[in-house]
Order: sequence, then structure tokens, then C-alpha cells
Amino acid sequence: MRKPTPISLDNVRSYSLKDRESKVRVGDFGRPWTPGHSLGKWLSSLPRILAAADLMEIRDRILRSLASQRPVILAMGAHAIKVGLNPIIIDLLERGILSGLAMNGAGIIHDAELAMAGKTSEDVAEAIGEGRFGMAEETGRILNTAIIKGAGQGLGLGESVGAMLIDQGFPFNQYSLLARAYELNIPVTVHVAIGTDIIHFHPGVDGAAIGKTSHHDFRVFARLVSELEGGVFINLGSAVILPEVFLKALSLVRNLGYGVKDVTTVNMDFIRHYRPMTNVVQRPTLEGGKGYGLVGHHEIMFPLLAAAVIEGLER
Repeated sequence: MRKPTPISLDNVRSYSLKDRESKVRVGDFGRPWTPGHSLGKWLSSLPRILAAADLMEIRDRILRSLASQRPVILAMGAHAIKVGLNPIIIDLLERGILSGLAMNGAGIIHDAELAMAGKTSEDVAEAIGEGRFGMAEETGRILNTAIIKGAGQGLGLGESVGAMLIDQGFPFNQYSLLARAYELNIPVTVHVAIGTDIIHFHPGVDGAAIGKTSHHDFRVFARLVSELEGGVFINLGSAVILPEVFLKALSLVRNLGYGVKDVTTVNMDFIRHYRPMTNVVQRPTLEGGKGYGLVGHHEIMFPLLAAAVIEGLER
């Protein structure tokens, strides 16, 4: 076999670096921090590249939606509650930045336990061996009673629990999303998968009441989505339930003739999951708007986004 000779480079065609389009320019670089400056200065010092650029674009799109009185909806997994974000989210509700909340079934559990006892999130590994996981008596009894009562009154699940928390006057209600949203008359919708939540195996559970109130909430959520043209939808840490609910609600309202095309969608999670990236970021924005994915710890990334929006409102 003949040994190959190295190819000649003599006739390679080149061009001037000055004429080439480039993705990164020194004008996009970050700037070193100076002690004592404000958060606004820090935000303006970030590189205008990749996720830092996305963060500021999302901030600007939220500000634009607020200026044109378009909705900003936050959908959230229960982990956002467990990492201490309730005060930040409540502040956004009180400022009128968030138009509605959507959560999964675990959200009402952790939120209500915080209101009742100022604590939540048991040690599953320690409790599962003896079958003690999820057996807190007050959690199952009070939440199931609230859901059954709400079903009888024609309420949604989120409103049912919020009304119960306010009616009972629990000592830590000021930390509850459901209680504060109820006081502010801001809708909180709860989207349940039967069997995923600890209250589903307590003696007082009523599957029909859960189904009735959660389906009511799906229809309320669809109403919020129907008004989302020019608005923003944020999915914070729900990998399956809420991305699926959002996509179905979006299909429903488009089927009914609502022109929801120009929408900003944001997925925030620890890692990139297929379902939220597909059902939140990509598919809903095929005909308009823009989708973003921000990866990082909720307890850092969401307060950062909230602070950026608040700083932007103060400009």
C-alpha cells in the first residue's frame, strides 16, 4: 500500500479577519465589579453573551409586557417553595408584576404546611421505611376538607385552599402564596395528577372533589392563557405536569379562536429537560414570540430575575 503524502496548503483561500462576521465582540464583554455599586450597575456589567444576554432580554420582555398591560404568568413546581422563594413571589404579586400562578398538587401541600406550622418538607428517606412518609394528620385532613368544601361551592382547587387558609388565620399565612393571592384576588390554579400527592391517601380524600376543582382550575388557567398575546409565561421547575398543561391550554385557546401567537416563554430549571424545552420554549413560539431556557438553581436564578425586573421598573 502506498504511503499517503501530506496535502498541500499552498492554495488555501483566506479572507480578512476584519471582514468576517463574528459572534463575540469586546463591546459585549462583562466589566469588573467595583465595590459599593448598585444592583443595577451589576446587571449592566454582565456580558451580553449567552445566558447573561438572555436574562436581560427576558427582563426587557417582562417590562414591555407590564408597560402594555399584558399578563405575566408564573407556573411553578413545588421545589420553588421548598427553596424559600415564597417571599420573592409574594412581592411580585403585591407589585402587580404577576397576573397569575399555576402549581402542581405538591405546591398546595408545601405552601399550606408553611402557613400552618412555619415548616415543610419531611425527610422521606427516614420516613419511608416504616410507611410514615406523608402521614401528617393536619395536612391530609385540612387540605382535603378545603377541597371538598370548595367543590361544593363551585370553586377551583387553588381558591378553595386559599380561602381556607385565610378563614383559619394560620400563624404563618404571611408566607403562603395561596393565602396572599387569595387576598389580592389573583388566580392560583392547581393541576393535580392523582396519586402523586400525600393527601391522596388520607382517609378524608375525595377523588371526585379533587377532579372537579382541578378541572375548574384548568379552565381558569386556559382563560389566563387566552389573554397571553404579548405577555410572558414562566415555567419554574416543573419538568412534566405544567409544561403539558400549558401546551394543552394553548392548543385549546387557539382552537377557540384566540390569537395567542406573540408570546415570550421562559423555562427555568437545574438541567435541560426534554418536555419543558419542547412544550414551553420551542413549540408555543413556532408562530411568533420567543422562548428562552435559563439553567441554574432556583434559589439563585429566580431572585436574580425578580430583582432585575424590579430594578427595571425603577428606572
